Amino acid sequence: MQAALTLARLTIREAARRKLIRVLAVLSLVSVALTGLGVSALVSSARDEGAPELLIQIGVSQVLIFCAFMFSFILAMTAGFLAAPAIASDIESGVAQAILARPIRRADLVVGRWLGLAVVISAYAIGSGLLEIGVVTLIAGVGPPLPHVAVAFLAFESLIMLTLGLLLSTRFSAIAGGAITVVAFGLTWIGGVISGLAGALGATGLAALIDAARILLPTDALWRGVVYGLEPPLATLIESGEFGSVASANPFFATEPPPTIIVIGAVVWLAIVIGLAIWSLERREI
Repeated sequence: MQAALTLARLTIREAARRKLIRVLAVLSLVSVALTGLGVSALVSSARDEGAPELLIQIGVSQVLIFCAFMFSFILAMTAGFLAAPAIASDIESGVAQAILARPIRRADLVVGRWLGLAVVISAYAIGSGLLEIGVVTLIAGVGPPLPHVAVAFLAFESLIMLTLGLLLSTRFSAIAGGAITVVAFGLTWIGGVISGLAGALGATGLAALIDAARILLPTDALWRGVVYGLEPPLATLIESGEFGSVASANPFFATEPPPTIIVIGAVVWLAIVIGLAIWSLERREI
C-alpha cells in the first residue's frame, strides 16, 4: 500500500505539470465568467419585464443543467485522456519495466495511478462545479436546491470514466484508449435517452434491454443525480403531474435521485473494473 501511495503522489505531480490541466483551468474560468454574464443579462431583463420569480428560477436552473451537461462531457474527455496514457505510456516508454523491477507489484502501479488521477479529476470536478454554481447563484439571487449532490454525482461520473480509461490503458495505446472511453460515454448517454423515450412510449421491453446494457457503464444513471440536484422542487412538482411520463424521458429532467441500489452498484462497478485492470496488467508481457 505504501508503494501505491507513493505512485499516487508522483501521479498527482505529473498531472499538475501537464499543460492539459492548466488549459482546462483557464477555460473553466472563462466559461464561468461568460455564463455569469449571460445569466446576469437574462435575470435582469426578465425582472425588468416583470417575469414571475418561479419562471426565473426555472430558467436559471436550465442554464445550470445545460452547463453541467457540457461539463460532464469535458470531464469524460479529461478523465479518458488522463487515464488512457497512465499505464500505456509507461509500458511503451519502458518506464514500467524500471518501476516494476523494484519491489513494486503491478497491482501497486494500477492502484497508485488510479488514486493519483482520482484526486486530480475529483478536485477539478468539484472545484469547477461549485465555482459555476456559486457564481450563478450570486448573480441570480437563486440557486439549485442541492448543489452538493449535483457536484458529487459529476465527480462520480468522472471517476467511472477514469476507471474505464485506466482499464483500457493496460491493453491499448493512449490514443485508442482515450477515444474508446469518450465514445463509450457518448453511446451510454444516447442509450439513456432512447431508454427513457421507450419507457414513455410504452416499449417496456426495449427499455429493459437498454437498461440492462447500461449496467456496463453506469454514467447515465449518475447523470440523473446531477440533474436532480440542480432542478428546482417546484419545477419537478409541475412537470411530474399530467406529463410526468413524458417528462421522465427528458435527459435534462429528473423527479428523483438515482436509487440507492444504483449508487451502490456503481461503487461495486468501480471495484470490479479496478480489479480487471490489475488482472489485465498481470497477464500482459512488459
